[in-house]
Amino acid sequence: MILRFLKSREAILLGAVLALLVIVESRFSGFAAPGNLAAVFNDTSILIILALGQTLVILTRCIDLSVASNLALTGMVTAMLNAAFPGIPVVVLIALAVGLGTLLGAFNGILVWKLDIPPIVVTLGTLTIYRGTVFLLSDGSWVNSHEMSAAYKAFPRAVLFSLPVLSWIALAVVAGFAVAVTRTPLGRAFYAVGGNPHAAVYTGIDVGRTRFAAFTISGALAGLCGYLWVSRYAVAYVDVAGGFELDVVAACVIGGISIAGGMGTVGGAVLGALFLGVIKNALPVAGISPFWQLAISGAAIIIAVAFNARSSRQPGHIILKSAERTA
Repeated sequence: MILRFLKSREAILLGAVLALLVIVESRFSGFAAPGNLAAVFNDTSILIILALGQTLVILTRCIDLSVASNLALTGMVTAMLNAAFPGIPVVVLIALAVGLGTLLGAFNGILVWKLDIPPIVVTLGTLTIYRGTVFLLSDGSWVNSHEMSAAYKAFPRAVLFSLPVLSWIALAVVAGFAVAVTRTPLGRAFYAVGGNPHAAVYTGIDVGRTRFAAFTISGALAGLCGYLWVSRYAVAYVDVAGGFELDVVAACVIGGISIAGGMGTVGGAVLGALFLGVIKNALPVAGISPFWQLAISGAAIIIAVAFNARSSRQPGHIILKSAERTA
């Protein structure tokens, strides 16, 4: 079991994360201190949650580029409601965010399932629609910290057993996905649909319905993150999380989730997100420009895709020569 893990993609990625921490710690003492690592994990929590939702979508040979726009829209809705009606309980706003995010994700899933539109086309369209809706709702205005209630801003920052609630939510989502993806029929269906959609049909799996479920779950998590993002940073505006969908896809790809579908693990997605999280926290400490940070993230995606392609390549069988030997 241990030997098998050491040969796995997750072990390689874990080694890369640890090596990166050692390198940064050697240059900037204190970066790998437990308190700072907990802060890095907290900073990466939203990326982890979104990456897990994206993992389900990619496993089914689809992609969801609208998650950041979903996040922005749900976050703006909760912020505007809180500003207008400060007495609304936070739990109600969270439920509203998850519900709205679920509807937005389900809309993507319906278009892919019922109209058979390519997922990348659907989510590029809804990315623009959702982001435009944020502008229409807010008229381009911001909801700032002083307009938000103390309870609205406090929830993700509250500390429980030395960790912020945001980190605990991420850990709970990871644990839930680890069980759901590996131990439930729906979790196995995601792999079956991505591995071979035609064979999945013969086993009784509804491919369209499974993809719809993946988009819906991804949307629900994006809705949750909409509240978490806006409340944590105490500001809501049109361009909240602009371009963050690229980080989400990058985390999945770096974590070994195959774009071809049907291959990847929850642990891989989490480690991919943590890898990006360490990079994004380490590079500013080293004084590296944000533009170079984008370039490094892009290079990591290309390397990960190339690695995935090589590791999944299987040697072909020379059928004619085999036939000659048996003749």
